[in-house]
Amino acid sequence: MLSQIIKTEKVPIYLYLDKKDVEPDCFKQIQDIANLEPAYHHVAVMPDTHLGFGMPIGGVLALDQAICPNAVGVDIGCGVRLIQTSLKSQEMPAEKRERVLQQISRVVPTGFYHHKKSQERPDFFKDLKLPKFFNNEIKEALKQLGTLGGGNHFIEWQKDEEENLYVMIHCGSRHFGKKINDYYHRLAKEWCQEQKINLPTTELAYFSTEVKIGQEYIYAMQLAIDFAEENRKRISEAIKKVLIQEYKQVDFGIDIDVHHNYAAEEEHFNKKVWVHRKGAVLADKGRKVLVPGSLMTPSFIGIGQGAPDSFNSCSHGAGRTLGRRQAKRQYSMEQILKELREGGIVLVKAKKGDIAEESVHVYKDIMEVMRNQESLVKIDKKLMPLGVLMG
Repeated sequence: MLSQIIKTEKVPIYLYLDKKDVEPDCFKQIQDIANLEPAYHHVAVMPDTHLGFGMPIGGVLALDQAICPNAVGVDIGCGVRLIQTSLKSQEMPAEKRERVLQQISRVVPTGFYHHKKSQERPDFFKDLKLPKFFNNEIKEALKQLGTLGGGNHFIEWQKDEEENLYVMIHCGSRHFGKKINDYYHRLAKEWCQEQKINLPTTELAYFSTEVKIGQEYIYAMQLAIDFAEENRKRISEAIKKVLIQEYKQVDFGIDIDVHHNYAAEEEHFNKKVWVHRKGAVLADKGRKVLVPGSLMTPSFIGIGQGAPDSFNSCSHGAGRTLGRRQAKRQYSMEQILKELREGGIVLVKAKKGDIAEESVHVYKDIMEVMRNQESLVKIDKKLMPLGVLMG
């Protein structure tokens, strides 16, 4: 539920968590987006918010006739896909969970690895209208389709309260999305300088959506969103093939795909605006959403409540509390691996030395996050982790 409204900036700040739970650097970023000239009505801050580049993760920002690359994020179109299987969790004991994840890791490259050959070109990569700068990036992107990446990206076995087995995939647009962000953020800074626009920080440089370069970024952003969705789809297809080899009679049920780094033109408070959701999810009334937890914690299928004050949004996960370097200093690999074993969770990861960066200790309490957003999303199913493949 809405915790606090702060009216000290150009537009109000609507917090869906207690202000004391927002780190100072993150709150400064919240103030910065609330002071952008085209910011409309208010900014909404999800309960998983934490420090990002320019705009905080878990921020929702509406801009009037403007588009901001860093308010979308580096991993454009990053999101989560969930597939229900006809299997019960008992049909995949720990040893088999690990073996099947190992098989998946052989067909789905992780970390910095990608396919050696270009994958089949999707339709949205035909007749492209991007600058020549991206020709080489497209070639590389075609090798990255159907790859997981690293960091907090994962493939996870999960079960619901009836012991039904699911697979959850979290990944995005790989290097392709980053290149788009970096290129257009640089051009946005130049455009704002040319227009003599006063910015709270150059990290929040934007374009007018009425100018050619702004429209070009929107086109490129949508390409990256399509790429990210296709990436998760191809990973899911690879996983299904592995499961069919192991379980001849397996069937697949619900298939939900949700992205959380993007901007879209929507109508809110009687005006069409560009809503930027950076680490936030569209949660229209009745819409199914996915809110993943962290290692050893539950994930959720939710039903959006269409809350106007959140711009019909909810959180995209638990939200970090510790940076990656600090996490490795505070928690050892041995400690995390021991906790996973004791929790009955299988881990498949090529390089385990950085596992502390994604442990349960560096994320907010997912149950508290869900309580804080009861007015934004209703829990439909709680899914518990059984095994995970990470980059």
